[in-house]
Amino acid sequence: MQTRARDLGVAIGTLPTGALNAITDVPGVLVGQTTLADGDLQTGVTAIVPAGVTGGLPAAVAVGNGYGKLVGSTQLEELGLLETPIVLTGTLSVFRAADALVTYLLERDPQAISLNPVVGETNDGYLSDIRRRPITELHVLDALTSASADLPEEGCVGAGTGTCALGFKAGIGTASRRIGAADRPPHGTVGVLVQSNFSGTLQVLGTKIPAPPREPDGNSCLIVVATDLPLDARQLGRVARRAIFALGLIGSDYAPGSGDYAIAFATKHQQPMPDRDLRPVFQATLEAVEEALLNSLVAARTTTGYKGRTQYAVPHELITAARDRAQPPSSPTA
Repeated sequence: MQTRARDLGVAIGTLPTGALNAITDVPGVLVGQTTLADGDLQTGVTAIVPAGVTGGLPAAVAVGNGYGKLVGSTQLEELGLLETPIVLTGTLSVFRAADALVTYLLERDPQAISLNPVVGETNDGYLSDIRRRPITELHVLDALTSASADLPEEGCVGAGTGTCALGFKAGIGTASRRIGAADRPPHGTVGVLVQSNFSGTLQVLGTKIPAPPREPDGNSCLIVVATDLPLDARQLGRVARRAIFALGLIGSDYAPGSGDYAIAFATKHQQPMPDRDLRPVFQATLEAVEEALLNSLVAARTTTGYKGRTQYAVPHELITAARDRAQPPSSPTA
């Protein structure tokens, strides 16, 4: 049973979560993962598969720092449409993963003559022999075809198997927030999944938790935001930028060698809500991203990989100590 931030008494923000507190709380959004964890290989694939995506879904991408390889980003930005599942993996495997995603899509549409696969990456080369480019078509197809609406596994799994963040072992994390009620629009869910692999100093509820002195370089963060709220591509661009902002809430230093990207998509085409109603959507995004990032760290475990290198997980007692410092003692009753 994986440990999450809320298991340690850390609840980010004030909005309620979805039933799973995960991106899969957004109806129609599935997640599948393939993990390679064997000595020098600590890598994998994470696939986000929205229902109806091959018909095109409103979407946008935001770039915090463009030192990365996000295949398909320019057409996504130009057209405001996501036309394929989103696949995440390690840096040098991103191109093989894109080819495998094309194979997956061609098998499902015998008439297709043009496809825009969207594949992101972070560099897991500290713990994994990245030059071997171990991800094969089979690994990608397995992640895509096994995708489900269950709570995704977090930490050292899928594309997060070999990643590190803020001086600790990190990986995949997810969270969600609900907005409004059926009789009080806007109402719906914002779900987030992150592949965290960036530098800085971990901050929990405003309290800094410095890592041990030896720290591998941070190498990017990929954030995927899904929602069933009525947003168009322009508004989703605003949401994606807030997702990048949220990296600072947990301590990112936005290093120049980091590729920080957010992709935001809506699960259906609808008449967009007025911009004046976006405040709770922005709040939901900030809260869910911050919690997903923290979950990626809390769920991770100490890992030894390539060349015997070890990256230690954040001790949970440091998280609970930060929680206690952030919660002042109650005043005595009269």
